[in-house]
Amino acid sequence: MAALYANNYLIVAIFLFLGILLPVGALTFGRLLRPHNPTTVKRETYESGLEPFGSSWVQFNVKYYIFAIMFVIFDVETIFLYPWAVAYDQLGLFALVEMLIFIALLVIGLIYAWKKKVLEWN
Repeated sequence: MAALYANNYLIVAIFLFLGILLPVGALTFGRLLRPHNPTTVKRETYESGLEPFGSSWVQFNVKYYIFAIMFVIFDVETIFLYPWAVAYDQLGLFALVEMLIFIALLVIGLIYAWKKKVLEWN
């Protein structure tokens, strides 16, 4: 039995080692192969072939960020719903009530965002 646990730790250690070694190796190999000749023209800002003008500091409306965060939140919540739906038969009534509370909280958040007019692109 102890050998089985040691084998599991060995597999995790191998994956951890490869997870670090492969990206570092690929980036190092790419750095050795690519040419390195920076010039002032290459370091300029590129705007679709046009000469850059004005300041590079641009302030965006906060609604875009809130809209993106809401998308991520609702996207992640569907990831939580999928395993629950797959195992629904084994979970029982308690899990159903918990999921209904969870969905109710999501709906409350959506209604709040709707009333704050976050979902409008004006």
